[in-house]
Amino acid sequence: MFFLEKYFFVNNFEPDLIKCQDKNTIIIYRNYCKIDNIKEIINLKNFCKKNYFKLILANNIKLALKLGINGAYLPSFNQKYNHLSYSLKKDFILLGSAHNFKEIGIKKKQRVKRLFLSSIFKENENYLGLNKFKNYINTSEDKFVALGGITNNNVKKIKLTKAVGFAGISFFKKKAPKKGPLNI
Repeated sequence: MFFLEKYFFVNNFEPDLIKCQDKNTIIIYRNYCKIDNIKEIINLKNFCKKNYFKLILANNIKLALKLGINGAYLPSFNQKYNHLSYSLKKDFILLGSAHNFKEIGIKKKQRVKRLFLSSIFKENENYLGLNKFKNYINTSEDKFVALGGITNNNVKKIKLTKAVGFAGISFFKKKAPKKGPLNI
């Protein structure tokens, strides 16, 4: 049976939301709105380690290495190559996102192991659709992850492509426990 890798983007440390995820889900901490809160990242790292989740830190390879986090995620706007001079551990995971062939080329030069390509279902300025998404990933031997508008209804369509997984936010938040009194 073919299983898709799952990547959950979080903007802050929400233990209840993370704990209710499948143990094979990889957590990507990305918070572009504020300066890295080291204490929050360390708490998240310790929580993930205790609960057997892999943790990836967005846009800060140096900090990910310093804190012993499982890997780093380079968003499409990060087009730097300075991390290529770093000594990365063998099991350090390097991920990156792209929206077009030019950005795919940059991510290849950055040596990412998984390339997040968006948007497969969400109709925004980066919208590809299923067919264009398949065309992009069929031209490469790289490992692609679908991103954008993933739902329970369309996740099966990803299996029709060569994608190795999918990533998102809202798909995973739907698994969160409801707060408040129980409705019986």
